[in-house]
Amino acid sequence: MEKKKNLLIALLLIWVAPSFAAKVDTLLIKSPSMNKEVQVVVVTPDAASGKKSVACPTIYLLHGYGGNAKTWIGVKPDLPQIADEKGIIFVCPDGKNSWYWDSPKDPSYRYETFVSSELVKYIDGHYKTIADRKGRAITGLSMGGHGAMWNAIRHKDTFGAGGSTSGGVDIRPFPLNWDMSKQLGEFAYNKKVWDEHTVINQIDKIENGDLAIIIDCGEADFFLNVNKDLHNRLLARKINHDFITRPGGHNGKYWNNSIDYQILFFDKFFKK
Repeated sequence: MEKKKNLLIALLLIWVAPSFAAKVDTLLIKSPSMNKEVQVVVVTPDAASGKKSVACPTIYLLHGYGGNAKTWIGVKPDLPQIADEKGIIFVCPDGKNSWYWDSPKDPSYRYETFVSSELVKYIDGHYKTIADRKGRAITGLSMGGHGAMWNAIRHKDTFGAGGSTSGGVDIRPFPLNWDMSKQLGEFAYNKKVWDEHTVINQIDKIENGDLAIIIDCGEADFFLNVNKDLHNRLLARKINHDFITRPGGHNGKYWNNSIDYQILFFDKFFKK
C-alpha cells in the first residue's frame, strides 16, 4: 500500500511539474558581406517547434567586448526556461569586437549588415518567427548595448524595440579603449567618423513612437554618465523610453538581473 501511495505521489509530481523543452542550437551562419561564417546561438521555445508550432517573437541579444555567441547563455543560464515561459526566441550572434558597425576602416567587419539584415533573414527563414518589426527586439550588454541601439535606430523598419544594459552609448569619452580605433581610426585624426558612429548622435533619426526603447545602467558603472546623457537627449527630443538606474557595476551579476526587466519590457511590446 505504501509503495502504491509513493508511486501515486511521484506521478502527481511529474504531472504538475513544469516541462521545459526549449532547444539550444549553436550554428555557423554564412555572412555574404563578410564572406565568412559567424557563430550564432539560438534558443527556441517548445512553442515554436513541432507540428503544432506557432510563430514566436524574437529578441536578438548582443554580447560585449571580449565576448562571443555563448556569452548570454553564460550570463543567463535559465534563458531556455524563459524562452519556454514567454514563448520567445533568443538569438545570440558572435560580434567579435566589432561594436556592431560596418567599419569604415576595415571592410572585413560588416556586423551591422550581418545583424540587421543577413542574420534576420536567416532566422526568419529557418525558425517559426513573427517575421515583422512588431515581433523583433534587439538589446545587448556593454559594447552590445551600443550595438543594439545602433542597429535598432538605424534599422527601425527591422526592429520594433531596442534596448541597452550598461551600454557604451557614447564612445567618444573612451578613445583609447576596446579596439574602437581599429574600426574607426584614431580619434584624434578621425573625430568626424567617431561623431558619426556613436549612438548618442543617431537619435535624430527617430521620432517619438518609432521604437520602444529601454535603457538601464548600474550606479557604479563607468558608463553611467553617458547613459544619463542619452536619457536627457531622448527627453529633450520628447522620445518616450524607459530609463532605469539601480545599484550595481559592470558585471555578470548586474546583467543577470537587468535582462529580466528588459525581457518583460519587450514581452509587453510584443503583446500590444
